[in-house]
Amino acid sequence: MTAEPWFPEAEEFRRRAPRHLLFLCVANSARSQMAEGIARALAPTGVTISSAGSRPSRVNPLAIRALDEIGIDIRGQRSKSVDDIPPAGVEAVVTLCAEEVCPVFLGKAHRVHWGLSDPAGAGADEEAQLQAFRDVRDELRRRLAVVFGGSTRKGE
Repeated sequence: MTAEPWFPEAEEFRRRAPRHLLFLCVANSARSQMAEGIARALAPTGVTISSAGSRPSRVNPLAIRALDEIGIDIRGQRSKSVDDIPPAGVEAVVTLCAEEVCPVFLGKAHRVHWGLSDPAGAGADEEAQLQAFRDVRDELRRRLAVVFGGSTRKGE
């Protein structure tokens, strides 16, 4: 058994098998966008994956690059406001903020918090910043592999 504090939450998500999973952070530009892309790649067919933020901006180009490196294309994703996500139907919410106050989602969804540092603010140069995106990407992939049992979607 693992000592990771997030592991029981990930196992609980797997047990609940939500049909709509929402990832939240502030700008919906890095962490939540990467989580959305990774979850779409791992989730079984028929599971809806969304992301949003309290102050949406744009998908960070380094998030796109970091996921490109593992064969996941998020160029078609866009930054969305949490207010644009209808609460009905969302069964699970993962907040990803660490340094800032996460958005509030009104609804009856099962909630967990996976505080991950914002990679957009890390690193003295672009290579160091890209490495911060890779680190967050890898951590999200590790956690979401537990949630989805390592399965992959067909045809994507």
